[in-house]
Amino acid sequence: MIVVTTPTGAVGRLVLSGVLAAGRQVRVVVRDPERLPAEVRERVEVVRGSHGDPAVVDRAFDGARAVFWLVPPDVRSADLEAAFSGFTRPACRALVRHGVGRVVGVSALGRHFAGPAGLVTASLAMDELIASTGVAYRALAMPAFMENLLQQAGAIRERGEFCSVVEADLRLPAVAVRDVAQAAVRLLLDEGWQGYDSVPVLGPESLSFRQIAAIATEVLGRPVRYRRVPAAEFRAALTAAGMSEVMAAGTVEMLEAKNAGLDSAEPRTARSASPTAFRTWCAEVLRPAVAGRAPAGVPDATSRRAG
Repeated sequence: MIVVTTPTGAVGRLVLSGVLAAGRQVRVVVRDPERLPAEVRERVEVVRGSHGDPAVVDRAFDGARAVFWLVPPDVRSADLEAAFSGFTRPACRALVRHGVGRVVGVSALGRHFAGPAGLVTASLAMDELIASTGVAYRALAMPAFMENLLQQAGAIRERGEFCSVVEADLRLPAVAVRDVAQAAVRLLLDEGWQGYDSVPVLGPESLSFRQIAAIATEVLGRPVRYRRVPAAEFRAALTAAGMSEVMAAGTVEMLEAKNAGLDSAEPRTARSASPTAFRTWCAEVLRPAVAGRAPAGVPDATSRRAG
C-alpha cells in the first residue's frame, strides 16, 4: 500500500496518477474527496481529512509500505516551524507506530547552505524530523518550480512583466512539476533503497530571469521583461495579497538566500537533471495561462518555493 498526500495538488495528483498506472494499491489523504475525479475515487482507498491531523494519519498509515509526503502551503501561518515541522510531527509518530518502511517527501535545495533561508530552512528542519524517526527517507531537493511563474500570469498579460527579489542575471535551476512527480513515483515504486538522503531534481538547464523573460517573449509572441524589486517592496506585495507577515518574511529571506548561493551549490548531473526545458514548459503551460485559458492538466496550486 502506497499512501499519497495532497492528491488533488499540483504535484500530488501527478504522483497519484503515476502509482496507479503502475498497478499499485493506493490510499489517499484528502480533505474533499469530491475533488478527485470519479474514475480515480473508484480505484483508491480514501481517508478524509488533513494529513496534519493525528487521527487522520494514524488511519492512513496503517498497513502502508510507503508514503508520499508534501506539506501543503499555508500562506497565512504565523509560525514557520509550525507550518512545516509542526504540521509533520503527527505523521512522524504515525510512521513509527505503523512501521512504515519508506517516505518520499518534497523539500528544497540548501542542505549545505550556511546562512538563513526562510522557508527553505524550515523545510530542511522538517526533513531532519522525518529522518529522526528511522524511516528510510528521500527528500526531493527542489529549486524553484516553473509553475510559480503562473502566479504572475496576469501581470505578464496586463503589463508584460514579472517581478522578484532575485538578481536579474543570476542563473538558477528550475524544475517543472511533472518532473518532480516523476522522480517521486520512481522512488515510491523502488523498494531497494534505505537510509536518509536528498535527491536533487534540477531541470535540464540553469537560466537567469533575464533569459527567462527573453524566452517568454519569443514563445508568447509579446514583450516580457523581468523587473527586480527591493525586498521590502516584494514583501509588502505578498502581504497585500494575503500572505502573513511571517510567511512573507520567510519567502523574501529564501529569495535573498538564492542570491547568496542557496541553489548554486548542487551540481547538475545526469541523475539530477530532469527533462522539461523552460521553453517547452512556457509553450505548453505558461502560454495558455497568459492567454486566459487553463493549461491542460496543470492545477492552479503552486509551490511556496518561489523563484
